[in-house]
Amino acid sequence: MGKVTLSPYNGALSGELAVPGDKSVSHRSVILGSLANGTTKVTNFLDGEDCLRTINAFRSMGVSIKKEGSSLTIEGKGISALKEPTEPLYFGNSGTTTRLMLGILAGLEFFTTVYGDNSLSNRPMDRVVNPLRLMKAAIDGRNGGSLLPLAIRGEKLQGINYTLPVKSAQVKSAILLAGILAEGKTTVTEKAQTRDHTENMLEAFGADIRRDGLTTTVTSSKPLQASDVNVPGDISSAAFFLAAGAIVPGSNIRLTKVGLNKTRTGIIDVLIDMGANIKVENQQSVSGELIGDINIQFSNLQSTTIEGEIIPRLIDEIPIIALLATQAEGKTIIKDAEELRVKETDRIAAVVDVLTKLGANIEGTDDGLIIYGKTSLTGGKISSYNDHRIAMMGAIASLIAKEEVIIDDATSISISYPSFFDHLQSITK
Repeated sequence: MGKVTLSPYNGALSGELAVPGDKSVSHRSVILGSLANGTTKVTNFLDGEDCLRTINAFRSMGVSIKKEGSSLTIEGKGISALKEPTEPLYFGNSGTTTRLMLGILAGLEFFTTVYGDNSLSNRPMDRVVNPLRLMKAAIDGRNGGSLLPLAIRGEKLQGINYTLPVKSAQVKSAILLAGILAEGKTTVTEKAQTRDHTENMLEAFGADIRRDGLTTTVTSSKPLQASDVNVPGDISSAAFFLAAGAIVPGSNIRLTKVGLNKTRTGIIDVLIDMGANIKVENQQSVSGELIGDINIQFSNLQSTTIEGEIIPRLIDEIPIIALLATQAEGKTIIKDAEELRVKETDRIAAVVDVLTKLGANIEGTDDGLIIYGKTSLTGGKISSYNDHRIAMMGAIASLIAKEEVIIDDATSISISYPSFFDHLQSITK
């Protein structure tokens, strides 16, 4: 896609959108479908680069995965049928693929090497590698095994009792997935609730899993059985159009069949807290996940403070929340979000740089952001930092900017939302 130039927009946004399938659920549907016995059919699968990396990994291990549009048919033959890859596995820029796959590969009794692009090669993997080593995993790589590329000599793992030092669903999921391959019980305790798609799907696929508050325990006693998955719309993708509807005067947007998992709806809570005109309707449960329709209208927003236990429920939405805050009256404070420093880029630094160049009054802190509103955005040339969420934030900002916004490279958007610009155009007519 390369460089994108977005002209000033004068008008309201209106229309109905069905955002792409949830990235987190899409990854996990491929992983568990490939480990299970039987045929798993997945609908509304996210056809993004990151999720395709997960498909390619399991194809390299002998799993038949047929893809037609946004539908998958996975012919699982159980964990024991997986074969040693003949070549290193390339994970591109997908942190989710890497961390979850490390949990699986550590317990498969063959040798694997994994690597990624330059950005992924500088993201911390020790947060996964260290607990896996406690389970007797044999993993080595750069910087003592904390950076890609990594080499994994699969072993029979031992269950552990582990308390997460970081608020990360990826780390939790890696340990739980390793736990279904390990001897004995594996117990993971969180300090704050993170997204629970892995736990939901393990239950759907028949795993021996028990949940008690912030503690989850799995064992390998029950083989996984195939289960069809209907992937909900990704609320992290919907967040960009929720923000657009709230800040562009006269707008009225409806987003259909969006995932409403309680561990992911922090963005809705924040919008309500800021005074947004937002309604959630038609709620129902599909494949173990709550979905519904969300209607958002232009609103006069007020500042807020975002901290503590809500942070894991909106960590990926903080860039677009920062844009929202530029259009809110007063000072918005975001803290306890140090995890943003180790995403696809340092998202705290990237958000500050991009929004400052667009005319916002914003500053970064060690663990968050302070945004002073309400501020008119001017426009200008910005970097995407090769980060899909930064690129989409810049595109939404162009809707209220006085001058054109030039994004140096919007290619990364294909990671999570390949149809983003088509959807954007459809509501600006």
